[in-house]
This record gives sequence, C-alpha cells and structure tokens, in this order.
Amino acid sequence: MPTSKLNRTVIEAAIVGFEQQKTQIDTQIAELRVILSGDGSAPTAATPEAPTTKRKKFSAAAIKRMREAQQRRWAKVRGEAEPAEQTPTPTQAPKPKRKLSAAARAALVANLKKARAAKAAKANGAAGAKKTAPALKAKRKLSAAGRAAVVAANKKMWERRRAAAKTA
Repeated sequence: MPTSKLNRTVIEAAIVGFEQQKTQIDTQIAELRVILSGDGSAPTAATPEAPTTKRKKFSAAAIKRMREAQQRRWAKVRGEAEPAEQTPTPTQAPKPKRKLSAAARAALVANLKKARAAKAAKANGAAGAKKTAPALKAKRKLSAAGRAAVVAANKKMWERRRAAAKTA
C-alpha cells in the first residue's frame, strides 16, 4: 500500500478501527475462556494497559528543529524546493561565565592547602608504620588431649561413612 497516496486522517481512522476490532476480539476471547473454565463468573474484557515507560520530553526548540527537518525531508521526497525559513530563530546571547570572588577563591585555596597537608601527613604516618611491622600473634596450639579428641572424632566419622557406603 503506497503511503504517498494516503493522508494522515485516513491512516489515523484505520488505526482507530483496528483498535476497536482488537478490543472486540479480546472480549470474545475472554468470554470463551470463561466458558471453557466453567466458573460462571462474568467475562471481563482484556483492556490494553498503557506503557509504563516515560517518554523523553523535548524542548519546544528541539521539536521545532525536528519538525523543520522532517518537512525538508518530505519536500525532497516530493521533489519540491526546500521551503524558505519562515521566521528566523533569534539566537540567545550566551550567559556570562560565573566568576569567583576574591574571598571565595582565597577560601578554596586555603582548604586545598589544608587537605594537601593532611594527605601528606597521613602518607608520612603510613610510611613510618610500614617500617616497623607489628608483632605477629602466636598461633594457638592444641594440647595432646585435644589433638587425640580430634583424631578420634575423625576416625568415627570415617567409619560411619564407610559403613554407609557398604550398605548403599
């Protein structure tokens, strides 16, 4: 179906008609499902839900630029000359760059010096700590009785596992 011969209103009307047909078909499907399930409740029409994703909003200027670009593309397709600019877009003067006051600049410099000094002190403190490593804790050792208890428990466990493997 060539789209060049169809105008916008015809296409929109077709879309509305197809959506109504879809709603009717969904209603009929719901009725048939109720009959099939046999629960006797009233049939409910399946209504299409609105999409939950938010659309990106464009500024008025962006929409205008997109509209003009689309018009130029369609003019090229139809073989027409490009339409002249109807209204020249006024260019806004850029906002002046914000500047720091002398007092604010001095406060920032002082804070920066303070932070650098703290970082250097921390680095020097950490370097000094690396030179003298802390003493390692002594490992705990099992007593002879504790060691014998662990060995006996392991022997019992393995005997049970072997017995279970033989019976399985």
